[in-house]
Amino acid sequence: MNRRTPATLAVGALALTLAACSSGSTSDPSDTGGASPAAQDVTITYTGFIANGGNEDNLAQIVQAFEAANPGVTVKVTTMAYADYGTALQTDLAAGTASDVFDVEYANYGAYQAEGVLAPIDGVDTSVYTPSLLDAYQTDGTQYALPSSFSDVVLFYNKDLFDAAGLSYPDSSWTWADEQAAAKKLTDTAAGVWGDYQPISYYEFYKALAQNGVPFLSDDGKSVAFDTPAGVEAAQWLIGKSGTTMPTAEQGAGTPDFDTTLFTSGKLAMWHTGIWMFGKAADAGLNWDIAVEPGNTTQASAMFSNALGVSATSKHVKEATAFAAFLSGSQEAAKVRLDAGWELPPISDQSVLSSYLDKGEPANRQAVFDSLDHVALPPTIGEKQNQMVDIVNNQLTEAAAGRMTAAQAVSEAAKQINALLAG
Repeated sequence: MNRRTPATLAVGALALTLAACSSGSTSDPSDTGGASPAAQDVTITYTGFIANGGNEDNLAQIVQAFEAANPGVTVKVTTMAYADYGTALQTDLAAGTASDVFDVEYANYGAYQAEGVLAPIDGVDTSVYTPSLLDAYQTDGTQYALPSSFSDVVLFYNKDLFDAAGLSYPDSSWTWADEQAAAKKLTDTAAGVWGDYQPISYYEFYKALAQNGVPFLSDDGKSVAFDTPAGVEAAQWLIGKSGTTMPTAEQGAGTPDFDTTLFTSGKLAMWHTGIWMFGKAADAGLNWDIAVEPGNTTQASAMFSNALGVSATSKHVKEATAFAAFLSGSQEAAKVRLDAGWELPPISDQSVLSSYLDKGEPANRQAVFDSLDHVALPPTIGEKQNQMVDIVNNQLTEAAAGRMTAAQAVSEAAKQINALLAG
């Protein structure tokens, strides 16, 4: 499973002319198994990137199952490379030629919804989805997209290093204090062994804020909310590890994927990273497992997801909604995904998900789903997203290098982001 860094699309800059939605069909998408038979043959279009790079046949299998369950409805699929998808979608949205159904990254959802390019999702049985994943694509109580897959971040740990130190393994009751105490005991710089590794970055900072009960943005989204003592504490939690329980950036310079190398070589006791690294850890032949990431005042886990939106200009909204529901929430689609190892489906049915829990290492795969009980979603601000991410990364890097304090880094990041939001 690959973690993609969200790249915010400049949707706000588009001049979008939305035609009124109309559909003369009789389809009903209330069942995620599909629509009722159409009054006449209907072809809907779907463009996405999720199947690119090896899952095209798996997607075709799901499409065939949908068409078999919905006589008279045909799905025309266009699969694009992720690198090309964003620009192509912007062009289609601006021209009013977007497909009936298209992939949506969470980072771009807010901008799309604000521009009115997403049709409200009506008549779908939303009880089949994991609530936190479904909620991510709601605005003011209305569902505007359906989650299609997810990944999240957990705490990897080396059981042999814990055993050698006589320490209990991490579990869901751990807090920052427990992690820090264990990391100190597990660090042996003379042997090149480190107790902990957590990237010092925007994506870890917003999560640390949530774990400390601090929102990143104000309720109205017009200013930051993290320039507080608790926000400084969250920043210190990250930067305080550098050079103490985890190597500095300088120590890892020149080594690609330094954290991966440390863990797979048995030199790292705890590692904050995503479930997409399961394969690397398993291939290393380590004695390892995972746990839900510790929090401070509360637990909060980073979740990354994709979703399916229905175009507000679609002439076949009902059929398109039924297909989006089938591709994202049906048991047929979930089984194909799980059998193929093609990211994780967003459904809540434990009987279907049980096959994933039995796939072997890590033993505690349940932590992947337990992490969804307390989700920290990345803050998004539209077309200025990348600038905001860079501001936080730059200030945290300066603090980790000792050129400013955590309080100074937080204050400066808040100042720059507030100016960005006001501009």
